[in-house]
Amino acid sequence: QVHLVESGGGSVQAGESLRLSCAVSGHTDEDYCMYWFHQAPGKEREGVAAIGNDGSTTYAPFVKGRFTISQDNAKNTLYLQMNSLKTEDTGTYYCVTEWMIPGGRREVRSQGTQVTVSS
Repeated sequence: QVHLVESGGGSVQAGESLRLSCAVSGHTDEDYCMYWFHQAPGKEREGVAAIGNDGSTTYAPFVKGRFTISQDNAKNTLYLQMNSLKTEDTGTYYCVTEWMIPGGRREVRSQGTQVTVSS
């Protein structure tokens, strides 16, 4: 069973940095993708960054150049390095993993961690 445990949120001032971590367990092969999502209060979740099973990365325009998604070599931990944080980055951050199954795809989400950026 795939399981994600997230850590690293907190409260910072605008311009500061935070690093989120997500411990990944339970995948039986490497054919999956990992994502970070952000959900601001009262809003729908939005994609922040993604990393494919080949290590390729993509970023939402509003974080490009400020956030970096990465994994450790064993792919046991997913990271999101967040620099130059802005007040609009405030919200709950989730790591998500997605993989294909017969007939569709499966997604598992972490418990989420709160990030608060004050001016």
